[in-house]
Amino acid sequence: MFKNISWRHFDFWLLGAVVLAIAFGVAMIDSAVAGNAELSDYPQRQAIFAALGLVVIFLIASIDYNYWLALYRPIYLVMVVLLIFLFMSARAVFGAARWFRLGAIFIQPTELAKLVVILILARYFGQTENDPRDIRWIIGSLLWTMGLTIWILLQPNLSNVIVIIVIWGVMIWMNGLRLKHLLGFAAGGIGLVIVGFPFLQEYQQQRVLTFLFPDPNATYGETYNIEQAKIAIGSGELLGKGYGQGTQVQLRFLKVRHTDFIFSGISEEFGFIGALIVIATLAFILWRCIRAAQLSQDAAGSSIAFGVAALIFFQGAVNIAVNLNIIPVSGLPLPFISYGGSGLVSLMLGIGLVESVVMRHKTMEF
Repeated sequence: MFKNISWRHFDFWLLGAVVLAIAFGVAMIDSAVAGNAELSDYPQRQAIFAALGLVVIFLIASIDYNYWLALYRPIYLVMVVLLIFLFMSARAVFGAARWFRLGAIFIQPTELAKLVVILILARYFGQTENDPRDIRWIIGSLLWTMGLTIWILLQPNLSNVIVIIVIWGVMIWMNGLRLKHLLGFAAGGIGLVIVGFPFLQEYQQQRVLTFLFPDPNATYGETYNIEQAKIAIGSGELLGKGYGQGTQVQLRFLKVRHTDFIFSGISEEFGFIGALIVIATLAFILWRCIRAAQLSQDAAGSSIAFGVAALIFFQGAVNIAVNLNIIPVSGLPLPFISYGGSGLVSLMLGIGLVESVVMRHKTMEF
């Protein structure tokens, strides 16, 4: 389990970037909830989860990632049971049953399920490294993925289903998916979206329709959040209004400003430069994950690092695109920055897996 530990190879640049993003996120959450007594402990909670996440990073990094791959069956089974139990017993929030509540703490198993999918697929691609890249190989990986995804879809939690499908797509592409198969899946995906739209939940349909056909006279309702987000981003201009000085944030015109729309709050208080620094920090984290994948000497390790990179990139890109009104509202957080203990610890667990890959292979080049 603890073989070939070499802390010399630990990627402290990656860890430093993650800590920087989290610290900035805690500070921004503190600004976003200022004056709100009900949310006043959120920054402290996030800091506690961050400290727990740091322990998780070092613990997971110290264990050979192949050990987790060898335990794929019990890990997969436990995750399936958790998702089934969540579907059967959890209380619906905002139209979906996504959390277990333990006192004042909400636990979202779906966040951990994304990491389980990455591990399961990494093991699959490692075992089938020399197999032909045919339909059988594709279906095998898809079946493992759908075994978890179906229970997330039933919550319903379409946004995270899409995240997992994207992770699967990136990982299978990096492991040799043929172009003809990729084009076939793309065409099938478009058809599925068209055919499946009538079967979406009403609130999901409304989000899409509001985005495609916005009401120019609407002052509240479905368009309110995105309109306030655009005002916040535009009013920040180049350098922003200053920390704790954003009117959209401090006067609470911008809703869910500590989670889904935290990027808009950052843009208002720190301006274009601040938003650019946040994007650059996330891009640096992505680069280090991709670099780890490139340096890995086996398909499983490479797949883990690519999977974590895909998770961070897609969630970050979608969150920022929602804030800029480029795509419909999805509910995905900004990685390492938005408030959310389950999401933060799960992402840091992913970073720990990447560090485990790095530590057991060649020294990283800087």
